[in-house]
Amino acid sequence: MIEITGVVFVAMILIVTFGMHQTEHAATTSSSSSSYSSSSEKASTTKTSSVMNKVNWQKSSEKVAYPDLTKYPNAWIHVSLAKNRTYIMNGNDVLYTMYCSTGSGGDNATPTGTYYIQAERGTSFYSAKSGEGANYWVSWKDHGTYLFHTVPVDANGNYVLSEAKELGKESNSHGCVRLSVPDAKWIYDNVPEGMKVSITEN
Repeated sequence: MIEITGVVFVAMILIVTFGMHQTEHAATTSSSSSSYSSSSEKASTTKTSSVMNKVNWQKSSEKVAYPDLTKYPNAWIHVSLAKNRTYIMNGNDVLYTMYCSTGSGGDNATPTGTYYIQAERGTSFYSAKSGEGANYWVSWKDHGTYLFHTVPVDANGNYVLSEAKELGKESNSHGCVRLSVPDAKWIYDNVPEGMKVSITEN
């Protein structure tokens, strides 16, 4: 009986020791998983923030391809006046971010509210009244008055570099939403009539 008890006692010690080893192993594994998860989230955040190109009116705003709108039938556009950014949205998800410049204020303010892409669009225009024109324009309010378009051009069709270099940094338009040349062309080529456009202060 004493020998049996001793065997049982030794077995119990082995079981307890094994159990403690397994617990420590699980804790270590959990800690490693937590560290990996944290690293993955950090990497994901870094990747997201690094997807933007430096501001350049001649280039697309992001390093990645533009979204395929045929896959997002409910896509819409959000323009932030404070950030000078135009977002191509799908629900609450940002599909693509564009640098932009909005209205300078007063009579040249970009109106806030909800609008819809209108039928009018074209490859170029020039306004003698403002002394500026632009390329790849798409109307979103008042049928040709408020537009998405490129940075401005002069009477000879040359881009106005002093204005173009302020893209994404200053609100200096006459009320339209200025974009880089590739971004404006993408909207001209891909954004359909009827798509919702939300213009907000923030």
